[in-house]
Amino acid sequence: MSVPSSVSFQTLSGDFGPVLGEVARLRLSLFREFPYLYDGTEEAEAAHLQTYVQAPGALLVLARDETAGGRVVGACTAVPLVAEDADFLRAFAAAGIDPATVLYLGEALLEDEYQSRGLGGELLSQVEAHAQALGLPIVAAAMVVRSEDHPQRPRGWRSPSHLLERRGYVMHPELEITLSWQEIGESAPSSKPMRFWVKGLEG
Repeated sequence: MSVPSSVSFQTLSGDFGPVLGEVARLRLSLFREFPYLYDGTEEAEAAHLQTYVQAPGALLVLARDETAGGRVVGACTAVPLVAEDADFLRAFAAAGIDPATVLYLGEALLEDEYQSRGLGGELLSQVEAHAQALGLPIVAAAMVVRSEDHPQRPRGWRSPSHLLERRGYVMHPELEITLSWQEIGESAPSSKPMRFWVKGLEG
């Protein structure tokens, strides 16, 4: 499916400050939905996004719709895995994958009405091109693990993992870590399992 002509993509590497507020807005809105059910704050978002401001080789791609006043309707972030927490590095090393060879796709965000219109594939293409430019032969993405009968799972919900799998990403059950955040209805953060999808890029 072709991307709507009104949507343009902006690729940033190194100077994210002026647009981080727009990325934080998307994260707070979209991660509040299933499967993350994230009950976040602007302060927590600012702290999280500092990883991408400070890390060498970090990438931010924005999708803007000119018919919506140039509003950011999609975004993705990526960073060399070595800039992430030690838990990430240990999981990959234990699976026999050198963390220094991996670009980590931190998130790929799209407002609901822009999904299934080709934008997700274009965001992934930008990330994969960045990995190749950095000489990193592997891209990895993580998703929270939720049960099929989770009470908050919407009827007819389709996992974003379908897009990853169409693009050649393979789920690795042995690659799993836990991250903590406060879920809607929780009084405090709790640990959630995160599982990785991995793609090796052709040279």
